[in-house]
Amino acid sequence: MALGSMSCIQLGLALSVHLFAEIGPLGTVWLRLAWGAVILLAVARPRPWRFRRRVLLATVALGIVTAGVTMLFIAAVARMPLGTASALEFCGPLGVAVARGGGGRRSLLWPGLAAAGVVLLTHPWQGIASPVGLACALGAAICWAGYIILTQAVGDEVAGLQGLATSITVAAVVATPVSGPAVIGAATPRLLLAGLGLAGLLLVVPFSLEMYALRRLTTSAFGTLMCLEPALAVVAGFALLGQVPRAWSLAGVAFVIAAGLGAQRSGARTVPAAAATKAEGDPAPDAPAGLLTAQT
Repeated sequence: MALGSMSCIQLGLALSVHLFAEIGPLGTVWLRLAWGAVILLAVARPRPWRFRRRVLLATVALGIVTAGVTMLFIAAVARMPLGTASALEFCGPLGVAVARGGGGRRSLLWPGLAAAGVVLLTHPWQGIASPVGLACALGAAICWAGYIILTQAVGDEVAGLQGLATSITVAAVVATPVSGPAVIGAATPRLLLAGLGLAGLLLVVPFSLEMYALRRLTTSAFGTLMCLEPALAVVAGFALLGQVPRAWSLAGVAFVIAAGLGAQRSGARTVPAAAATKAEGDPAPDAPAGLLTAQT
């Protein structure tokens, strides 16, 4: 189920590229977020006015960084191979894992290994890496780090899909001024149907699979599996977009994956006994992609 979730995400991202020519990368993101908000609002029927003030603020902030990570990542994918962008974005949860790992000087090995992977992926010595794409991917990594921390705060306090539905709605609202009007003006039945499919591939189906996977796996096992995501991105980019990776790009992805594996082993989340039982035995279904993992 965990592998199926990651595969759906990478498949959805690869298929998103085909809409760039019609509505642009940011328009594609908005369409996906808007449909995701509609689906989750219909299913969860959230009542954010019942949230405690601190939780509500965290949920709004989560929606903002969700919009940031999705928009910045798709902008990076428009300028560099999917596998490269995914590996660079993975530096966000890697940083959180290392920061919370408490592994001493040895934990500094993993950021160094990830940095080497980034250099191999972007190969700056050839001068062909897109500076804008690189900035967008690293910006997405920073947003993903915030996304992890905020989702922990929301997921620990809000049961069910309430927090997710509210945060995705906020993300759709935040993205609307950037690209919503252009998409609405170009909307066709085929385009709307494509957006609905992407929302399912990138939100509804992966979330459901992860929820059930986390009920059957320890958070450490799930976190380890997540480290395969950059490799799956390379496969998706090759199979669906014809992006043939070079030898040093494959080495860079391997370095980032290895860094993630190493960091998550010492980056287990420390929670009170009740919360730990909730995370390990019956995790809060409010936590999407990898947010109740050992790397967080």
